[in-house]
Amino acid sequence: MAIIETTGEFSHRFAKWTANEDLRGYPFIRNIHAPFTPVRRALPMLNLALITSAGAYIDGTDPFDLDAKDGDINFREIPVEVEAVDLRYAAKGYDPKAVIEDRNAQIPIDRLTEYQDNAVIGKLNSVWWSLSSWIPNARLVADELAPKLAERLHRYEIQTALLIPASRLCHQTLGLVARGIEASGIPTIMISVDAAETDRVRPPRTGYYNGEYGSVAGKPNWREYQLRVLDEALRWTETFDQPGARKLAVDLETEVEAARGER
Repeated sequence: MAIIETTGEFSHRFAKWTANEDLRGYPFIRNIHAPFTPVRRALPMLNLALITSAGAYIDGTDPFDLDAKDGDINFREIPVEVEAVDLRYAAKGYDPKAVIEDRNAQIPIDRLTEYQDNAVIGKLNSVWWSLSSWIPNARLVADELAPKLAERLHRYEIQTALLIPASRLCHQTLGLVARGIEASGIPTIMISVDAAETDRVRPPRTGYYNGEYGSVAGKPNWREYQLRVLDEALRWTETFDQPGARKLAVDLETEVEAARGER
């Protein structure tokens, strides 16, 4: 199945786009169908990959290129042992304040490590993948980025990939990446705070809620909120029997918690 179903139309319109940062006139992808790979292992038995497009890179290395019209389709493989203080962010399309304050708001390494320690998941893969938050050329995402990333995941024997976008544009980017990974035979789950955008691009599995760009994995310094987002999304990987999107119950549960004065 094609990652982009209307490649020719996108390329034609993209060539005319004026590359403005507010995405005015940008030709967002519209797909109809979605690939689907069933989950073949229970959560406590799988090797989980984390893919985020917050533009994170290790301090002292080159940042992502945010100036090119096409965007930067390179990715970084970052060991899970790298501490939050050693990360920097090339952010475009979202405010990095939350992720700088608490990495787990966008890159939930600590929360997923807790899941690993408590046998909720089998293991968090030894490296996680960081993508740019600004890749306007969706054709390059489909033709180059997604296949290369899928190949790396297969080398690490990943059983499921969790994708967490940071900006409006990277909801499209990671939606396309999810399609490519799923088509290669690895199940995916994407967390979204922009249901309209993910409905257009149609990643295989999406859990969405009324959150904010830049803290898609949960509000900064609010561990319970982050766990709530991740728990429901990850557990749904086992229950989807066809492509689709489901609304997380995060909003209601958070209102109840706040009303009780538990935060």
